[in-house]
Amino acid sequence: MTPVVAKWGNSLAVRIPRSIAEQAHVTEGTGISFSVEGNSIVITPQKRKKYTLEELLEDMTPDNFHSEFDTGNAVGNEDW
Repeated sequence: MTPVVAKWGNSLAVRIPRSIAEQAHVTEGTGISFSVEGNSIVITPQKRKKYTLEELLEDMTPDNFHSEFDTGNAVGNEDW
């Protein structure tokens, strides 16, 4: 299969074949960046930043903690 450039609104679009996407670890929603090297367009997947627990909780203070609340009795097959 040879992908072709198609019009998408005021932009151009290219479909990435599944085998290429899998090799590059690209899935739906993956952020990408474009660059031009000579006459080639280079598409680079962006890596998601890995946060530590400390980074995720650094802005938490006793003022913005929420208290526990009861959601009632189990109604289906919940396992408590």
